[in-house]
Amino acid sequence: MGRTQVAAQLAAPEGRRNPVVGAQSRPPRRHRIAVLALPGVPPFELGIPSRVFGSAHDAEGRPLYEVVVCTCDGAPVLSDAGFTVQPAAGPEALAAADTVILPPTHAMPQLGRGGPLPPEVGEAIAGIRPGTRLVSICTGSYVLAAAGLLDGRPATTHWQLAAEFRRAYPEVKVDEEVLFVDDGDVLTSAGVAAGVDLCLHIIRRDHGATVANRAARVCVVPPWRDGGQAQYIDRPVPEPTVASTTATRAWALEHLGEPLPLSRLAQHARMSLRSFTRRFHDEAGMTPVQWLTAQRLELAKQLLETTDLSIDLVAHRAGFGSANSLRSHMRTAFGVSPAAYRRTFGPPSALQLARRVDGVEVD
Repeated sequence: MGRTQVAAQLAAPEGRRNPVVGAQSRPPRRHRIAVLALPGVPPFELGIPSRVFGSAHDAEGRPLYEVVVCTCDGAPVLSDAGFTVQPAAGPEALAAADTVILPPTHAMPQLGRGGPLPPEVGEAIAGIRPGTRLVSICTGSYVLAAAGLLDGRPATTHWQLAAEFRRAYPEVKVDEEVLFVDDGDVLTSAGVAAGVDLCLHIIRRDHGATVANRAARVCVVPPWRDGGQAQYIDRPVPEPTVASTTATRAWALEHLGEPLPLSRLAQHARMSLRSFTRRFHDEAGMTPVQWLTAQRLELAKQLLETTDLSIDLVAHRAGFGSANSLRSHMRTAFGVSPAAYRRTFGPPSALQLARRVDGVEVD
């Protein structure tokens, strides 16, 4: 969860904040998601939202999202796989949605040249209520850009098309090096499987780590890949005989609470420091220090969301050594302190703890 969405959540009026995981309350109204199927839609990307959000349930097993596939006029559309998609609804679903998701389309080549949307598509998108969360998967970003909804905003798309996208839509701040971009009410993802990462990120943002992790297990996918992780851009695949850092990364995840200097990681991988650092960056898309910090922040967030451990103990278990260190890293990454994060996303039993002044945690 990045600075923008954490700040937005903290600023939300009390009655509109997302329900705290584990809180006892009336069942919330299911969040309505409309997935707009356009001609030439790839079936895999079209199915991602229904599969991932359909796997998100609360502690009592109740579904948290209502996902409907719609088209601009309610009529079937031809997918790029050669079969027809029969929608459940027409453009009225877009007007009623809390979130609208745009999968890619391979049937509008004019968008790659900055051309206009077909009139029926523009009309359907114009019917979306102000304040609705907008999400694109892969080249669905072209549709948002053509509608002028990405002007001046950071966004991503499939790395192979980033140069074309940048030429067609120079007002958009394109970053092809990341899996997804969360800009608050507009979120964009890179190609294909990055759409899964973005959907899980949204669940985590809406309902916390526990719900998102359960959904990931149901879908049998990794529960978390940070949006800032590099896309798989034309990098050489290591030969089978070349040593990998995969086992060391898995080992490090089990030892995040311990000191993990670069020398210890390289020793575990049985590589020299130089070889380990180079191989790690080739495989993970970031330095060992950046990767470790990201994993430790993720563990700290999970502990803050799901336990009533003190901030000091969370910091030690996540490998930051001290509450001050954790506080500094969280403010840099998310713009909030651990206590403020816990007040918004933590379990009820931890809320009083987060409000307590323990000598160092003052908000």
